[in-house]
Amino acid sequence: MLETVRVDLPGRAYDVRIGPGLLQEAAHHIAPLLHRPRVAIVADAHVADLHLETLLSGLEGVQTSVLTVPQGEASKGWPQLERIVDWLLDEKIERRDVVVAFGGGVIGDLVGFAAAVLRRGVRFVQIPTSLLAQVDSSVGGKTGINARHGKNLIGAFHQPSLVLADTSVLDALTERDFLAGYGEVVKYGLLGDATFFQWLEANGPALAAGDEALRVAAVRRSVEMKAEIVMRDETEQGDRALLNLGHTFCHALEAATGYSDRLLHGEGVAVGCALAFELSSRLGLCSQEDPSRVRAHLRAMGMKTDLADIPGDLPGAEVLLELMGQDKKVIDGKLRFILARGIGDAFVTSDVPGDAVLDVLKDGLA
Repeated sequence: MLETVRVDLPGRAYDVRIGPGLLQEAAHHIAPLLHRPRVAIVADAHVADLHLETLLSGLEGVQTSVLTVPQGEASKGWPQLERIVDWLLDEKIERRDVVVAFGGGVIGDLVGFAAAVLRRGVRFVQIPTSLLAQVDSSVGGKTGINARHGKNLIGAFHQPSLVLADTSVLDALTERDFLAGYGEVVKYGLLGDATFFQWLEANGPALAAGDEALRVAAVRRSVEMKAEIVMRDETEQGDRALLNLGHTFCHALEAATGYSDRLLHGEGVAVGCALAFELSSRLGLCSQEDPSRVRAHLRAMGMKTDLADIPGDLPGAEVLLELMGQDKKVIDGKLRFILARGIGDAFVTSDVPGDAVLDVLKDGLA
């Protein structure tokens, strides 16, 4: 059931391999990249408890050293970055060696950034263990850490040399974590493939219930779509911004909830997509049925769809709009929104009236 998607960037091309059981075959996939038989693994501590033994057995014949990092968004900052870089230097990792990022999106971003700055660029392999990381953050070379001013404001573009998306590890995810990742899967259908969204409407419940073939198919199509966009626009000068559908709202909501477990990133993306379609509908860009259809599918999957679904108090609409202004997608002081002319037809614009955004937020908070 192995699927391969090629990210064909000139001089930096790599494969994303998708399927069950890839941890057990890790040496087979990684060994061709090695100039000497050793890798340094940086792992999420919780993921290490669950899967490190399997990965190490799959790397038989390869010398390994392992550093674990505490689970959670709080690790994605300067202290853990410095710790990882110092450890890699202690391990005498050379530019031609390979660093393995083993965990979810936090680990991929953090370890990828460490690899980007170590010796001005060391190769790394992504082994994403969450659905969100498999379909989104492990592909495309965005790496980085958070600042007190906002999320992912410090970082670099540094493409991996290989991505191994072992879909069997998704079985260990909690239902909430799996569905948070599903928020990013839905995003791909909404931004550029109405047929894929229709497929998800039909197959989403079985996919969430554990159907392996459906999970492989969903990850493959998501990665295909991301790879196509990244190959057109690696450093987000144009089309790649489409991948941020829902994220302008999402990042403000994450900041408002203190980057805590009150709102997982993928949950924020799902709510953000619903809000983006609501805004698009109010601006007359898409039909009124489209935001209803988006919300209906998210609800059918048992996911958050509205601001009211986020536990605890949220700040007022004006504060949320101000938080959006710290987003990386601000250009010349203007917010860039990803809006939609319909399901599967998203576009980027800076021409969005602030009053319309405020009204959507106020109604959502009412």
